[in-house]
Amino acid sequence: MAIAVATSRQALADAYKLLGGASTVWVSLHTSDPGSTGTAEAAGGSPAYARKQATWTSGTGGVLTATQVTIDVAAGTYTHAGFWTAVTGGTFVDKVAITSTTLGSQGQILVTPSYAQS
Repeated sequence: MAIAVATSRQALADAYKLLGGASTVWVSLHTSDPGSTGTAEAAGGSPAYARKQATWTSGTGGVLTATQVTIDVAAGTYTHAGFWTAVTGGTFVDKVAITSTTLGSQGQILVTPSYAQS
C-alpha cells in the first residue's frame, strides 16, 4: 500500500536518512549484489578505492537526494552501490542496483544517492 499523505511519506523518508545515526551516509561500490551485509565491495586501484561521504538533503513528498560523490575504482565491473555508517567497517544500511559499469582501466564512477518513499 502506498502512503497517500505527502507529509507522512516525508516523515518516513526522513527516518530512512537517519538509519546510519546521522544525515550522512558513506557510499560504496560493489562488483555484485552485496546482499544484506555489504559483500563484494570494490577494492584496489591507484588512487585506492574508498567509500565516500554524502549528505542527505530534506525533500518533500517522501523524496530524498544526497550529494553526488566521485569514487575511484580499479578496472572491473560494478553493479551496486551501498550505504554504510562509516568510512571503514560500520553497519551496512542499504543497497541499490546501478547501471552495470565496466571499466577497462582505473577510473571514477559518480553516484548520486536518492530515496523515494511511496
